[in-house]
Amino acid sequence: MDMIKHPIFQPLRWPGHSLKNRLIIAPMSRVSATAEGLATAEMEAYYTAFAKGGFSMIITEGNYTDEMASKAYPHQPGLTSSSHAAAWQPVVEQVKKHGSLMIAQLMHAGALSQYFQETLAPSAIQPAGVKMAQYGGTGAYPFPKAMSLEDINAVKKGFVNAAKVALQAGFDGVELHMANGYLLDQFLTPELNVREDQYGGSTSNRFRIAAEVIQDIRAVVPAHFLVGIRLSEGKVNDLKYRWKNGAAMAIEILEEVRKAAPDFIHIAVQSGEWERDSFYSNGTSYAALAKQITGKVIIANGGMHQLTRATRVIEESHADLLSVGKAALADPAWPMHILNGTPPLPFHPDMLWPEATIKHANEVIKSKHINIS
Repeated sequence: MDMIKHPIFQPLRWPGHSLKNRLIIAPMSRVSATAEGLATAEMEAYYTAFAKGGFSMIITEGNYTDEMASKAYPHQPGLTSSSHAAAWQPVVEQVKKHGSLMIAQLMHAGALSQYFQETLAPSAIQPAGVKMAQYGGTGAYPFPKAMSLEDINAVKKGFVNAAKVALQAGFDGVELHMANGYLLDQFLTPELNVREDQYGGSTSNRFRIAAEVIQDIRAVVPAHFLVGIRLSEGKVNDLKYRWKNGAAMAIEILEEVRKAAPDFIHIAVQSGEWERDSFYSNGTSYAALAKQITGKVIIANGGMHQLTRATRVIEESHADLLSVGKAALADPAWPMHILNGTPPLPFHPDMLWPEATIKHANEVIKSKHINIS
């Protein structure tokens, strides 16, 4: 196939936006901001490389949304203040200068914080597993405090303020991180949310905080500013987790998503095994269900650098866009290499271990004599 005609290189038009292809950057935590959560020149070079390399949209690593309890790990970027906006602004400008959309992911870690010893969660249930060393964590996760209604309102205000700061920084939109076991996903997960008030119980109640955040953000940003969400079944501390009721649970959740009407839905497969971990017994995928039920732009994730898989996802209408993580980390110009028929540079696990910083990944690339110029 002439690669320029390949489905992954076809443009996508959104109201108010246009993407030159279907390839986007998945959010990847890089532990590389300042101690105060400010984006750096190193981060500017990192994100700009993806735009230069041909990706049509970039979703940032998770930004913390308040100074109280949202931080996930040390040296995480934030979007809580005008200082954060000013630090992100040159990064956003460079990305957009090279023709890519720039989306800020907004993240509250909840009980899965590597940073805090006193954490918040829907219910006082200790998370499974242990903290992640490559993100600065050590030991077991602490028992979180069950959130009061006042805590919930403060969290919602944090997300709304973060969206306003993202707009100030020049971002084209935000993605609410309600996947991978973090706070909004904790509310959505029955085993982690045993509340008996309006934020617990039914699927509608468990989705309520996300619906209210989306509504409140919509009220303070212009119509062209994209508001999306990221969903998953697996958690960073429990990759094998699945909804007990499978497709039935996915449908219930997606009906609530449809009512909330985000601009896009990003279905994450943390394991990278899309076919294995995205399909239900009835033969449909979580992404395809999202597309059928909501009618919104759907992003699929989970090893989308594999061309056979990527082709299937687009041609079978599972999703509209493909988010790429590790393959892009190894080769920011991955789209150009594929388009030109040249082999992309390989990913090596050492790029994320024993630490996941940009500096460490660059050192690994140099040590293995990988040329990314």
